[in-house]
Amino acid sequence: MRYRTLGGTGTVVSTLALGTMTFGAETDEAGSFAQLDRYVEAGGTFVDTADVYSTGVSEEIVGRWLRRHPELRDQLVIATKGRFPMGPGANDAGLSRVHLTRALDASLRRLGVEYVDLYQAHAWDPLTPLPETLRFFDDAVRAGKIRYAGVSNFTGWQLQKAALLTDHLGLTPIVTLQPQYNLLVREIEFEIVPVCENEDIGILPWSPLGGGWLTGKYRRDTPPTGATRLGEDPERGVEAYAGRNAQERTWRVVDAVREVAQRRAVSMSAVALAWLADRPAVTSVILGARTTDQLDDNLTAADLRLDAEDTRLLDEASAPPVADYPYGEAGVRQRGRELPAG
Repeated sequence: MRYRTLGGTGTVVSTLALGTMTFGAETDEAGSFAQLDRYVEAGGTFVDTADVYSTGVSEEIVGRWLRRHPELRDQLVIATKGRFPMGPGANDAGLSRVHLTRALDASLRRLGVEYVDLYQAHAWDPLTPLPETLRFFDDAVRAGKIRYAGVSNFTGWQLQKAALLTDHLGLTPIVTLQPQYNLLVREIEFEIVPVCENEDIGILPWSPLGGGWLTGKYRRDTPPTGATRLGEDPERGVEAYAGRNAQERTWRVVDAVREVAQRRAVSMSAVALAWLADRPAVTSVILGARTTDQLDDNLTAADLRLDAEDTRLLDEASAPPVADYPYGEAGVRQRGRELPAG
């Protein structure tokens, strides 16, 4: 396992994080405990959950596991998130001070801890003024309930505004961003990655395997069946089968991952995860496994380093389509400038 600092902080985390969205839904408690045990055994130190995962059950499972292993609490960085509805009330969702106060306290109770190391806004809230949310984070740090603040699913302008406001108002900074990022979804490189590099914000990619597409288990023009996420629900979310199957780029990327995997004698999952872990500003890649076997496969990426030829092949196959302006060659050329020759 490799380790990096959490964004611009001095706190160290493993480059592979254990995501727990499956806990209590696709993975029962015994299976969840087994994943946590295996992850820690492999040197993992960063566990990510959220109140909305199985409507609090994921946090409860992590909390019960922590009570079984109290000696590990100070060895792990525990992260959770709040924002999405946790009840029918008008203030049971959002990034307001009212909701986040309740949400954080409820998360602490479910986890059975006095504080979490990283508390994240799970998504942007257009109804709450951003300074209200940022001041809540600052107050929570001062109260000892959280150590650091982060956000998830923010766009470039939203993230930059948050970073500038924390600096201007003297508030606790945003240290991480949790976005969707993988070889099939690279659009955050246009604006969001540069913000993270400029503001020293660590990226925590979710869906690093593209909902299973980058594992090689799906076939062209053959809708999946059986006990897989798309087999059970082919139109599931952003990774829905029909849309991605219709894109030639999908199969170009899958073929490139397969080629590198065969050359390196590793799984396709390991290749996709290793590529992502070495992208600019990435702090830790969030793994999301149903089973311990899937987690074991993912963990083989921990020490895999792709060479220049591997990376070139993957970069070229996965390059997102882009118009000349503002992100293509014409736009980049306008923004560029070099020193005159001496």
